[in-house]
Order: sequence, then C-alpha cells, then structure tokens
Amino acid sequence: MFVGHGLLAFALVAAGARWAGRSREHALTLGVAAGAFATLPDVDILYAPLGLVASGAFDVEGFWAAGNVVHRAVTHSLVVAAIAAIAFRYWSRAERSATAPAMSTARATGWSTAVTVDRAVAVVLLASLTVVAGIVSGLLGAFVMTVFGLVGCAVTTVAVRRGDLSPNAVLLVAAFGLASHPFGDLVTGGPPQLLYPFDLGLLTQRISLAADPTLHLFGAFWLELATLWLALVVYTTLTDRRVREAIHGRAALGVAYAAAVLAVPAPTLASSYEFVFSVLAVGIVGPVPLVRRQWRAWRRTHRPAGEYGGIAAALTGLTAITLASVGYAIAYAVL
Repeated sequence: MFVGHGLLAFALVAAGARWAGRSREHALTLGVAAGAFATLPDVDILYAPLGLVASGAFDVEGFWAAGNVVHRAVTHSLVVAAIAAIAFRYWSRAERSATAPAMSTARATGWSTAVTVDRAVAVVLLASLTVVAGIVSGLLGAFVMTVFGLVGCAVTTVAVRRGDLSPNAVLLVAAFGLASHPFGDLVTGGPPQLLYPFDLGLLTQRISLAADPTLHLFGAFWLELATLWLALVVYTTLTDRRVREAIHGRAALGVAYAAAVLAVPAPTLASSYEFVFSVLAVGIVGPVPLVRRQWRAWRRTHRPAGEYGGIAAALTGLTAITLASVGYAIAYAVL
C-alpha cells in the first residue's frame, strides 16, 4: 500500500492538470510532485527498525508492532497536512528566490531578506508541529515529525529546482498529496488519526470490504492494483502511448498462479505475506525477458528499446499479477 498512495495522487493530479489545460510535461511534473508528497506521511514507518533493535523482535510481526507505535498518527493528519503544505509553500518561495538570476546590489539585499523571512516562516511552522507532536506523543512523535519536515523540505526543493513549480503549485500538490494519503489506509490496519493532535476520532475502525477476511484482503489488493492501472494509464496517455500495445503475451502466465491455492494459505490482512510476495513474483517472471532486452539496448545505445521502453515490462508484469490474483480468488471461492 505504500506505493499506491503516491501513484493515486500522481494519477489524479496529472489527469486533472491536463484536463485543466496544462501541457503534458507540466501535468506530469505536477503529478510526480503530488505523488512524492502523498508518500511523505509514511516516513513514520522509519521508526520500525529502531523499535526492532530496542525490542529484539526481529520478525514481520515485530516490525509492524514497532512501526505502529506512531504509524498513521503523527503524520497522517489533515490538520498536519494543512499546516505542512503552507510551510512547504514558504520553503518553495525561498528556493525560487535563492535560485533567481543575479540582480543589482540594492535589489539583491531586499531579495535576500525575503528569502530569509520565507525560510524562517517555514521553519517556525514545521518546528511548531514538532513541538506539538512532542507534547502529545513524546520524543518519538517529535522525532517522526522532524523527519517528516526535513524530507518534505527536500521534496519541495527538488520540485522547485527540477520541476520549476511555483509556490502556489507546491501548495496545491502538497496539500492534495498529504491530505489524500490517510484515506488510502481506510481498508488496511487501524484507521489513521485524521485530526491529530486533537483527540477527536472521525473513524474508529477500518472499512470492511467483505465479511470473509480473505475476500477483504482480495478487495484491498485489487484496489491497489486499480490504483497502479490508473497511474499507468494516465502516464501512457500523457506520453502518447497505448496500453494494449505495451502488454506482452507473457502476461498470460499469471493464470497458472490459480494452482497456488493448493500450496499458499488463504491470505488475510494479518497473514498476507506468502500470498503477496508469491503473486508479485509472478509479475516479475513474466517481463524478465523484456527487462533483459531493455538493459542490453541501454548498454549499447543508452536508449530504451522500442517506443515503450520499461513501460512494456511494467504493464506486462501488472497484467500478470492481476490475472494471477483473480485466478487465485476464483480457485479459493470454488474450493
């Protein structure tokens, strides 16, 4: 689910920007920036390795138990998203001013003052979030919020220097990306604390897609796959490619995964790893020859082979995974 947050924001923002009349290149840039900001709240999982070292529980359950101490709380808040988006806007203004062309001494002095003020406002806003997180959630909350702010400023800097985004564009994509993230967690795990640091729970339990825990897992998995498909369709459309022409016949290998129902235990949210890792492996096996071909072409010419390049491998792998998961679900329902 970590990848899905970013890809959903990318797809919606890029498609929306293109619909609003932006150029293909600018729409893609806005989408990529939104996707980066949408992934940002999950920096809170970085605490998990520290928690594992402290607890000595070096296993999958221990990893998630350690990470969930602060996961979906400090950084998964609409309140934090709004304040952080404003902070990143000021940081982007400072970045644009700092990289402006040379000017007269008098004007440069005023420009330098504006840069300092913008950076100060951004730092004060992010530091305030850190202080509040420290008060509410202790040193761990302050640590997570500090990392959140630093990584967010780094994302903003790249968006301005490489994507040439304006402060208002940064504000919009940051706000959308950060605010959209928590809603992607409503079908897996515990619900995020949408109004943190306020003790007001909008949601007390996750959304159930089916009474059967295995069917619920399939539903969540297919939502993720739908997000991946949407992102790839938007990308191929904006780059003037066609999805069907990029999918290789090797994707049909995914159908054979239905037989795995005899060996892989029925997955649930609590025990999904065997299913997820094995079905993803199917998506790797199918496009392996395509990846090898791209690598050889790149080594010879430093250019992708064919019009579609790595997109063909991604779409072929995703098709194989989709067919594999549907085949397993049908076999599960029949048996």
